[in-house]
Amino acid sequence: MGKLAYLAMDPTNDALIQSDFNEIGVAMKKLANHAFHLSAGLGFGTVFLKFLASFSAIYLLILDRTNWRTNMLTSLLVPYIFLSLPAVLFSFLRGEFGKWVTFIGIVLRLFFPRHYPHWMEMPGSLLLLLVVAPSFIAETIRDGLAGVIICLAIGCYLMQEHIRASGGFRNSFTKPHGVSNTMGIILILVYPIWRLVLYFL
Repeated sequence: MGKLAYLAMDPTNDALIQSDFNEIGVAMKKLANHAFHLSAGLGFGTVFLKFLASFSAIYLLILDRTNWRTNMLTSLLVPYIFLSLPAVLFSFLRGEFGKWVTFIGIVLRLFFPRHYPHWMEMPGSLLLLLVVAPSFIAETIRDGLAGVIICLAIGCYLMQEHIRASGGFRNSFTKPHGVSNTMGIILILVYPIWRLVLYFL
């Protein structure tokens, strides 16, 4: 028993150790709560808005290439999609799959121009831009503040052109085809505004 006596705890220190464990538990709960709010709240919101903005831009591009043609400069949607495409889709389309699809599209365009549909020019341009963009543009500008500002400028320009083509702000919401375009443009404006708010907070 004499050898194990040094392992026995003093009862006065037991309360101190218990209070330390309680403080560690409270700190861990606060850390988990803050981590959840940052990752699931703001981080999830940013990723969700990025997906929403990209799909809205693709939706507007499809609308323009079908029978609902507008007078907007929709070729600006190609750099917008390039800058706002979520990282998962961006890396997938920038990889081998995107290279092969782009290669097939270029071969079809060069050797079979009559069989290359007119509506494929914008998506083909987007894939070509995704595949051949230098890493400075694809990684630094795209993920930085400059890419967000470019997206915001494109969204504001498209909104202004759409309101002008509709004949006013009220008409952009009341014309039959104006509502879908207006909602798509509003959705592509939300992502860069959100990113700028988070950047300056």
